[in-house]
Formats: sequence, C-alpha cells, structure tokens
Amino acid sequence: MKIGIYGGTFNPPHLGHLTAAAAVIATLKLDKLLLIPASIPPHKDLPAGSATAEQRLEMTRMAGEQLGLGSKVETLDMEVRRAGKSFTSDTLAELKAQFPEDELWLLMGTDMFLSFETWHEPEKIASLAGIAAFGRTKADMEPQFSAQRDKLYRLYPDARIFTLTVPGVIDISSTELREQLASRTGENLLPPAVYGYILRNHLYGTDVNLKSLTLSQLRPVALSYLKYKRIPHVLGTEQEAIRLATRYGADVEKARVAALLHDCTKKLDMPEQLALCRQYGIELDELEQKALKLLHAKTGAAIAREVFGVDDEIYRAIWWHTTGHADMTLLEKIIYLADYIEPSRDFPGVNDLRACVYENLDRGMLMGLEMTIDEMTEMGNPVHHATMEARDWLKGKR
Repeated sequence: MKIGIYGGTFNPPHLGHLTAAAAVIATLKLDKLLLIPASIPPHKDLPAGSATAEQRLEMTRMAGEQLGLGSKVETLDMEVRRAGKSFTSDTLAELKAQFPEDELWLLMGTDMFLSFETWHEPEKIASLAGIAAFGRTKADMEPQFSAQRDKLYRLYPDARIFTLTVPGVIDISSTELREQLASRTGENLLPPAVYGYILRNHLYGTDVNLKSLTLSQLRPVALSYLKYKRIPHVLGTEQEAIRLATRYGADVEKARVAALLHDCTKKLDMPEQLALCRQYGIELDELEQKALKLLHAKTGAAIAREVFGVDDEIYRAIWWHTTGHADMTLLEKIIYLADYIEPSRDFPGVNDLRACVYENLDRGMLMGLEMTIDEMTEMGNPVHHATMEARDWLKGKR
C-alpha cells in the first residue's frame, strides 16, 4: 500500500492544501492519505491568536472530508497527543512501525522542500519515506526543484524524491488568509465547513454575532456541525423547504433556517445527547431515553435557540421534525416533509410520497406518517406516541 503523509500547522487548513493533496494522490496513485496537524511546529512559533491544536485538528478533519475520498483520507492526532515539538522524523518512525510493509511518501510544499536539509534529522526522514514536493508551475519551479533534487541526492543517496507541479493550486499563505479572515474576507479560500467552524468559534479575529447571521453566513456554520456525508442531506432539505414554503405560503427564510439547523446535533452519540438534555432541562419519556434517533431533534432545537437565537416557530419546527405531533403548524409540516423527501432520499415509495406532498400538504403528511409507522412496525421497533397522535389527528381531520 502507498501511503501519503501530509503534515503541517494547518492554521487554518485551506483549499490550497486540498488541491495539492488531491494532485499528489492522483499522480502517485496513493492508497491512503494521512493528514497530521502539528502540535508545536519546530520551525516557527504559532502567531498570537492561533487556533488551539485541538481546533486545528478538527478543522483538518473537516478539510480532509471535503476531498470526498472517504476512508482513503484520515486525520491523525498523533502529533497533537505527543508532548514537545512535532518533529517529522519521530512521526515517520512511528508510522513506519505501524505500517512496516507499506511505502510511505512525505508530502510538502515548495518552501519546505527547498529547505529540507535544515530539518531535524533529514537523513532519518529520507530513509523512512519518499519525498513528494509540489509547486505551482513548471516554468517557475523546475529550475529550483532540479537543483534541490541534485543536492538531496548527493546528501542522501538512497532518497526517493518526486516533484510535481500543480497548476490549479490555490496560492495563499496561511498568514495572508488569517489576515483576510480578520478583515471579513477569505471565505472563498476555505472549505465551507471549515469557514463555518472558524465563525462559530470566533477564530482568527472573526467576531460575528451568531444570533444575527445572514443566511449566507449561517449555511457554512450549520455545515460545520455535521459529518461530511450528512451535508448533502441538509442542503437538500433546505432546497426542499424553499419549494414547499413557496408552494404553500410559509415564511421561506424561516423554513431555510430551520432546515439548515435541523440536524445540527445529529452526529452526537447517546452520552453527548443526554448531557445536552440535562444542560437544557429537556425532559424525556421512556422511549426517548433509549432511542438515539429521537434526541437530536430536541437537542438541535435547543442549540438553535441558545446559540443562534431562533424564534419559537423555528424552534418548534426543529423540535418536531422527527416525530411530528397532533395539529402541526405549517412550518412544522414543511420541515418534517422536507427532511423526508429531499432529493437525496431514495427509498421505496418516495416518488409517490413527493407527488402526494405537492398535491396536498396534509395528505402528504398523513402518507409520510403512515409510511413511518408501517416501517417501524415491520422492523419491530416501537413508534413514538407523538407520531401516532399526528397520524390520528390528520385522519380525524379528513
């Protein structure tokens, strides 16, 4: 197996890192890419106002997911956990012990490659991994790359060195990017979820009021709460909510806000969900205390109100989007159904349900509830009483 190792401060990780990594993966035909944020970089001090090591680790994980390669890309905390400065030679020795039969390649940018012989234990690094350096254009970099390759081969005769140009790489330093972020620009140079994470944690001089975000600001912040595979679902729910709100005369902006935040705690496990319930005084019935899938609607509503200041109408739409309840409001129905039928949903009967929803909202709501009840019953799972009450109320109304 060929494994690429891409380390750095990632302060923050940006699209330049991603375009370079993608090019190296494709060119070297790597089977796996390991992203490893440094805890204490040995070659420079972290500037004042930097993100913590744990925050850089989380942003790097988000950025790695943006590559869309699933388990082929992994973010490791080995340098964050290690005490002292993050020396590459120590990291490679640890990885070589973990992957003794695999071929390791160390990825680096131009500046790092041209100064490689000044690193800590460069001969040890060259013995443990191949060196894969990337630059912007062949015309700009090849003369320097060629001279440096010759020098390194003389110093380390057994080294494996590969250089490539990445014409599409976004050329910006992290210092420049941090300056742009402090002046409220630069978001186009970041993966959306990373930018959202920066905003909600007020990093790098950003200081937006989370309770008065515009929709364009809220979207990346909402995405920063999600696992990468859930992002298409949430964006699809937003688009479906727009269509349904327009079709049935609901407040489109409120529908969009509720849709963007409806799954903001979805990735949390049971202990984390229960901790939030205790924090916000959320009372749970017997089924909710055991059913993880039911909790994110309640905790998500609490976060939406506490962190983002949503009003009661949006709060309730998020709260009830999983179970429904008797006599739902228009916005509650729209979020429940947008979550159910958004474009990435694919299950038997979904097209019939979509057609029914757009013919008559209440009939579509009843059909969706009955499909949920039938599915849960067939699986032998208990159905929440609020779902049964929502179904019965709509049947009585008809």
